[in-house]
Amino acid sequence: MSYIKNLFDKNFLEYASYVIKDRAIPDLEDGLKPVQRRILHSLFEMDDGKFHKVANVVGHCMKYHPHGDAAIGAALVVFANKELFIDRQGNFGNIFTGDEASASRYIECRITPLAKDVFYNPKLTNMLDSYDGRNKEPILFPAKIPVVLIMGAEGIAVGMSTKILPHNIIEILEAEKSILRGKKAEIYPDFPTGGLIDVSDYKDGNGKVLVRAKLDTSDPKRIVIRELPFGSTTESLIDSIESAAKAGRIKIQSINDYTSENVEIEIKMARGVYAEETIDALFAFTECEQSISVNLLVIKDGLPRVMTVTEILTHHTKQLVNILTKELELERKELNDKLHQRTLERIFIEERIYKAIEKMKTAESVEKAVIDGFQPFLKEIGPRGVSGEDVERLLRIPIRRISLYDINKARTEMDEIKARIKQIGVHLKNIVAYAVSFLDGIIAKVKANEEIGNGKRKTKVGTFDKVDVKEVVKKDLELHYDKATGYLGTDVTGDIIAELSPFDRILVFKHDASYSVIDIPEKIFVGENALIKEADKDLLSKTIFTIIYKDKETGYPYIKRCVIEGWIMNRNYSLIPEGSTMLHVDTRTKFSFTVHYVPKPRLKITKESFKADDFLVKGLKAGGVRIANKEVKKIE
Repeated sequence: MSYIKNLFDKNFLEYASYVIKDRAIPDLEDGLKPVQRRILHSLFEMDDGKFHKVANVVGHCMKYHPHGDAAIGAALVVFANKELFIDRQGNFGNIFTGDEASASRYIECRITPLAKDVFYNPKLTNMLDSYDGRNKEPILFPAKIPVVLIMGAEGIAVGMSTKILPHNIIEILEAEKSILRGKKAEIYPDFPTGGLIDVSDYKDGNGKVLVRAKLDTSDPKRIVIRELPFGSTTESLIDSIESAAKAGRIKIQSINDYTSENVEIEIKMARGVYAEETIDALFAFTECEQSISVNLLVIKDGLPRVMTVTEILTHHTKQLVNILTKELELERKELNDKLHQRTLERIFIEERIYKAIEKMKTAESVEKAVIDGFQPFLKEIGPRGVSGEDVERLLRIPIRRISLYDINKARTEMDEIKARIKQIGVHLKNIVAYAVSFLDGIIAKVKANEEIGNGKRKTKVGTFDKVDVKEVVKKDLELHYDKATGYLGTDVTGDIIAELSPFDRILVFKHDASYSVIDIPEKIFVGENALIKEADKDLLSKTIFTIIYKDKETGYPYIKRCVIEGWIMNRNYSLIPEGSTMLHVDTRTKFSFTVHYVPKPRLKITKESFKADDFLVKGLKAGGVRIANKEVKKIE
């Protein structure tokens, strides 16, 4: 058994780790889930400037992603609809209506220049074997901006989940610039569907936000929805409005969807109802307002970690400086190598060193002749000197190239290389300013891209209170109680004891000192002399229940005072011991009562008066306090 248990534990941990790291949670470094990373890698490999059939991209990506074409195709469509890193051609669905994309054989895509600027640098990208060992795929892309905040992410893993809202790319880049300059930065979500957002409780990415549709109420007899709240489509929003109308929570005449490129849902008011009266109900009972809880969980250094927006911005700002430094140092090294090669080529051809090898018979003598020929020019060549690899490369220069060698052109090229090396040195000394200029370049490209709205914010940030359903709905349900028959409900003929809304609940306190909290019934038997109160926690927390009861064994009177603060719906609770008889229940804070005792020989005092507030208020489970050591007859 222990072997089987260990086997299951090991396999479960491996599965859980795989789902967390390789399926559901994005990595902090490049902001991508594995399937997205593999799609980008495939597009980089296939890139020739032209559009590719999505089916071909999916087929290429299957070399790296072991979970089938459907998963890749769906992820590619979602990724492409972000409009930042993948260009689209064809029907990729509609984020407003929720319409699905056409089949992958009909639609096309390609990588965008922005994706190349942000992700692509094969020389700095660490690779690993693909699942079948036949190919190489990136472990992580060296992303220069916090993609996880720009794109947003949602995923459910084993024992954890992530919900990261998308943010405006321009605002994120400006925030990075502020951090580079030593200033603080604060950013808020921005959604492609627009709408309104209240970020009062955002808590830097780990709280919650309220999102609302943008309503046009200029016409008092109709409401037009112009922008959707995040997470809704026109179809789901219309369904929620129709459901609310059927339930009688809002009164409308008709609803029409005219959405095409922009959202336009028209709601016509019923006779005698006006737009201003309906707004709160729309927010309370439909998807026009939603609360979204966010949890910024990412993979950092191979482990899941909850971070804040500020922490991610700070991390990526440092990462940007680090990547730009590595790119500049790598470029400088390559330019120095190129300059060294061009210097050797110029001397080799201009000084006719190649002539010295014509009479040599062996490879060793040829190499020695070339190295000896460079001796007078070692100062110009520099400390690297002339290696055997340099000689091999020089000897591979074709005769045609030597004969057509342009000395002036070669010197111009070398001067350009030297100038660039000098410029790189300046950038490395002022790497923060260089990083700011890089971000400015990305901002300029985004602002010039009309397909993504020039990077303008789409969601308006504001402050609004969440609409309380109980405040919006009318209290038009009459609750009746017939004391003679003991029936309670809306379909009972009897005294009206309360006017309530469909969302209210009631506490029913029965004659046996048991109570329960229930929804408003149509008809239910509660017995005679029941106490009915609205089950409002704020109200009940201030209500003291005083129960006077008779003990089953001794017949002595007891008093119990308590407050009902919590409950489980439709569960029956008892406040006195089993078998005891309740004599009186009261909800007044102060009152007096008289206890009459059963007459017995030698009993001189047959009744006593007490004040209820002389006894302490205790917990629900606490026992009652004995009033007297005499058998009780009745309470007055």
